[in-house]
Amino acid sequence: MGATAAAIAQTLPATPATVDIEINGTAALCDCAGVLLLPESRVLVVSDLHLEKGAAFARRGMMLPPYDTAATLTRLAQLVARHDPKMVISLGDSFHDRAGSQFLPDDYRAALKAMQRGRQWTWIEGNHDPDRPDNLEGDWARELYLEGLVFRHEPQAGECAGEIAGHLHPAARVVRRGKAVRRACFASDGKRLLMPAFGSTTGGLELRHPAMRGLFDQGKLVAHMLGRERIYSVAFRRMNG
Repeated sequence: MGATAAAIAQTLPATPATVDIEINGTAALCDCAGVLLLPESRVLVVSDLHLEKGAAFARRGMMLPPYDTAATLTRLAQLVARHDPKMVISLGDSFHDRAGSQFLPDDYRAALKAMQRGRQWTWIEGNHDPDRPDNLEGDWARELYLEGLVFRHEPQAGECAGEIAGHLHPAARVVRRGKAVRRACFASDGKRLLMPAFGSTTGGLELRHPAMRGLFDQGKLVAHMLGRERIYSVAFRRMNG
């Protein structure tokens, strides 16, 4: 790990909060910062960065605060520095639209290239960014098979053992003692997993949304909800309607 990466790592908690899970028999760790880790192969998975979302809206005449890319890349750089993966998989919708990587400001491009240096990096095709990123390193693929798992952006309908996907931005809502808590989450029934969206200005769909229908065995579905310092794992059957 380089000097800059080491300095960034020192700004994070000494013991990041993770939860051990299995996906179709493969060991994985859910990090409360919203990334998935495969410890055996040292792979870090992140989904739905939606970089340059503010710029995409501005091109359409809709103004959003222009700080989303900086915030997202700062958080990602911290996690790459801490976990020092051999490989990073960006699971689609890395950019908010086709023009995002083309017009990416030079300082953001340099930050991405610094993260990529010395490790494998795979960009997965998303519905927002169906083309290879412009002037950035890394492989590009529609889907990737690794450790008995398949990584793709949009989950396939029906049962698909070993699938890790993004796209739907899963979120879970729990009511306790009259108070509701809603958080982005990893959603898994042990066979497949949906990743939370990592981008700083992304929303989410609750697990009861019709788009989630048929993707999970609801009797085994668990929402690993992202807290500030830890993961809260809640069985779907214990969630309030």
